[in-house]
Amino acid sequence: MTAAAPAAPTIPAALAAAAARFAFSATPRLDAELLMAHALGVDRNALLLNPDRAVPPGFAALVERRAAHEPIAYITGTRGFWSIDLAVGPGALVPRADSETLIEAAIAHFAGRPPNRILDLGTGPGTLLLAALAEWPEATGLGIDASADALTYARHNAAALGVEARAAFALGNWGEGIAERFDLVLANPPYVATGDQLPAEVRDYEPAAALFAGADGLDDYRLLAPQLAALIAPGGAAVIEIGADQGAAVTALLAAAGLRARTFRDLGGRDRCLVATT
Repeated sequence: MTAAAPAAPTIPAALAAAAARFAFSATPRLDAELLMAHALGVDRNALLLNPDRAVPPGFAALVERRAAHEPIAYITGTRGFWSIDLAVGPGALVPRADSETLIEAAIAHFAGRPPNRILDLGTGPGTLLLAALAEWPEATGLGIDASADALTYARHNAAALGVEARAAFALGNWGEGIAERFDLVLANPPYVATGDQLPAEVRDYEPAAALFAGADGLDDYRLLAPQLAALIAPGGAAVIEIGADQGAAVTALLAAAGLRARTFRDLGGRDRCLVATT
């Protein structure tokens, strides 16, 4: 008598097995669900509402990629940030939820008087600029980055969001050569010290130039701080991301350039950005 074929794995079982392999992640079950939804071609909510379907053949390959510490955003090709979804991949820094603090700080500064012109220095895949343009639909902006790969994603994202007429992008080195003044200047510089240890999914996959900034993590702030006063329009502000222990050092750099700064914290209670004004 022929033995019965083994039962095909169910989605709940496949998710549990995948999550068990992702113990290195802070969100192993979420990672597994996002990969399953991606393999099925549905969003995560649809997966959770209807898990009674066959495990798609492509799921196993996605699990192997994540087990090798590849970022979820690179595997699925997208990452949500603020109110938008952004295409991301190799060569572009993955947007972090903590960076949404910069948008929150900008909204607080411009309460009742939206900015008209926005500059995003180190725009990556357009993260902060496109989130700001979604928040202020009458504004226009310019995104600057030293990476052509990142700007390819930024232009694609602007088109996908329907704001390509409001968002321009250019290669550049922070604010060098920019003569215009902006109501809002956003910046997420590299701020990791070269000797610091990072998770493998960051260290081995994301662009080092977008992460590391010298022995103390402050090299790019030293370049950026003296440029900001000339970029900020009257009544405007620069909103700059910082590492959790860098507030005092970056505030001092800004003060030396004639700028006042106040600190905003992220949802975890960590110092996350400075709002600098002239």
